[in-house]
Amino acid sequence: MRIYKRGNIFWCEFRIDSKHYQFSCRTKDKTVAQEVASAIHADLIRNKFNIPAKYQTERLFSDIFQEYINNIPNMPNTIARKIVASKHFLQVFGNKNISDITANDIKTYQLTRRLEILNMPKNNGKRENEISFRSVNLEIVTILSFFSYCIEKGYIDKNPAAKIKKLNELSRLKTLSDEDIKKLIAGATNKLTKDLITFLIYTGCRKGEALNLKWDDVDLKNNVIAIKGTKTKYDRHIPIHNQLKELLSEIAKNKDCEYVFNNNGKKINNFIKSFMTACKNAGIKDFHIHDLRHVFASKMVMGGTSLYITGELLGHRTTQMTKRYSHLVPDTLRKAVNKVFG
Repeated sequence: MRIYKRGNIFWCEFRIDSKHYQFSCRTKDKTVAQEVASAIHADLIRNKFNIPAKYQTERLFSDIFQEYINNIPNMPNTIARKIVASKHFLQVFGNKNISDITANDIKTYQLTRRLEILNMPKNNGKRENEISFRSVNLEIVTILSFFSYCIEKGYIDKNPAAKIKKLNELSRLKTLSDEDIKKLIAGATNKLTKDLITFLIYTGCRKGEALNLKWDDVDLKNNVIAIKGTKTKYDRHIPIHNQLKELLSEIAKNKDCEYVFNNNGKKINNFIKSFMTACKNAGIKDFHIHDLRHVFASKMVMGGTSLYITGELLGHRTTQMTKRYSHLVPDTLRKAVNKVFG
């Protein structure tokens, strides 16, 4: 039997016949809590006390995961990603009690998924490991977030996914030449898509950041855009390039919505189809919207901008994320560093 504090109130938990019970003693006095817990424990053993179901911690993963999804704020894209990510791990953990799942269980799941990917049939001569490993990492991140929620709710004490390391993803640094950029923009079949592509290339923003951008976040007078920290949990500011200022000023003339990029005054949630059409028309294959961030980063680094500043503009959480572009650092900068430091 364990007596512990949650806030100012003492709680108790114990097992009887492999069943795990957890309940509030409803007192701030530890001595009283011990007496209450002992009495309930004794009555349970004698089958005289019918403990309410809400105090039993036989909580199925699938049930609590649905509760977790239901408690996510109104963020449709985030919810959709987590539901997609849960497809595989719900099959493994769905009928298990959340308190019985260990770090080893999650590690085994991750390794099993990795082997599944490595044994996938080849697609056009090569496996899609990059995309698949990224998907598994998203699954692990979702599991981590789920168990953090469980801790917040008091369902468990420790996060079994806390020390699970991500799989190494193959580095995808697809970029475009200036000529390809022109073709891509020209390939867009409507002005909204052209504007979004141009904006992403000039700012390095994530797709969601662009679609959620409001006019209140755009300062054309001081030439700066404020990106709210929805993903990285902190804000950053991006300078407005002269050509980008012309574009934003033009859009502002017909401002009829709080969102910069909108469809007849209505917020848009995606533009994948129109983007893929632009790629097809431009003859550009295997290129994703997120790759426009790589276009921005590559141009910044090759233009002489430091990796640190590039990372700040991209909103990278760690310097490791920006080091992928280190091979693009111009030889002149390498020579300058070597000259100073020998």
